[in-house]
Amino acid sequence: MSYAAIGAGLAVIGAGIGIGQIGGKAMEAIARQPEAVGDIRAGMILTAALVEGAALVAMVFAFFVQAKG
Repeated sequence: MSYAAIGAGLAVIGAGIGIGQIGGKAMEAIARQPEAVGDIRAGMILTAALVEGAALVAMVFAFFVQAKG
């Protein structure tokens, strides 16, 4: 069993949970303050992109560690 595959899978699962929470909280915030939809959406997209980037780095790191080990 490949440890890189396990590491990449955990990174993807974590990113999916994180982005789901970001989207859910953004919808709650928009429901509370509909006039701030633009600012909330911009913050949501930026944060989701950062989570995706962290997941990508974690997946690449897992495969590099597997290749060296």
